[in-house]
Amino acid sequence: MFSPWRLAAGLTLWALGTAAWTPAGAAQLVRIGAAHFPPYTVRPEQGADTGLLPQLVEALNAAQTDYQFVVVPTSIPRRFRDFEQGRVDMAIFENPSWGWQNIAHTSVDMGLEDAEIFVAQRQPGRDQSYFADLSGKRLAVFSGYHYAFADFNPDPKNMAERFNATLTYSHDSNLLMVARGRADIALVTRSYLSDFMVRNADMAGQFLVSERIDQVYHHYALLRPKAPITGPAFAELLKRLRDSGQMLKIFEPYRIDVTPVP
Repeated sequence: MFSPWRLAAGLTLWALGTAAWTPAGAAQLVRIGAAHFPPYTVRPEQGADTGLLPQLVEALNAAQTDYQFVVVPTSIPRRFRDFEQGRVDMAIFENPSWGWQNIAHTSVDMGLEDAEIFVAQRQPGRDQSYFADLSGKRLAVFSGYHYAFADFNPDPKNMAERFNATLTYSHDSNLLMVARGRADIALVTRSYLSDFMVRNADMAGQFLVSERIDQVYHHYALLRPKAPITGPAFAELLKRLRDSGQMLKIFEPYRIDVTPVP
């Protein structure tokens, strides 16, 4: 069976072995950092075959021959160092305000929007007012994420002490904590919750989903100054995928909005 992740892993090994030799006219290698951010990127360090990034990489490579995009596994905290040291050329599904302020980069608007929402256990008499005040409630959050309610400070100590938060590396675990009464509220991306509900249709009735949004994820690609591809060139490739309907095909099933780019 064709596996975008195995293809990406193979291309990454090839890239590391041939970085010093690039024949004239060959496609330029562009290394995209892949940190665990479901459903966009799912455990790349474990060789997972799921996630939206492999689909996007496949579409980018199929749309042209000037660049060969490959995935390089990284992590949420390590991605900054990998980017600065040139181990990766691009950080993707990012926002310039998530700790990138002092790191040289070029931003490319991807024309994609998602949202972070609150999820509680559905109970008689509980309504949307439950999400208005987080004080005194036990939160389940994803370790390393920047949340608006926490002033975008992801420090674990800050999250635990200020917000009585349990930090995990699994949205599934956080939602199950809510379902089992071990946490009052979990924060998840709208796209992930949509996927979770499909996979666990029998649990859908157990959750109360907030109308309140913690933040809107307007996704950007961040390119390092010496990346093999320029910001305008990558923006043009994304436009090509939008115009062909490929972006909609990849992201719409996860309730990720494909928006116009100025």
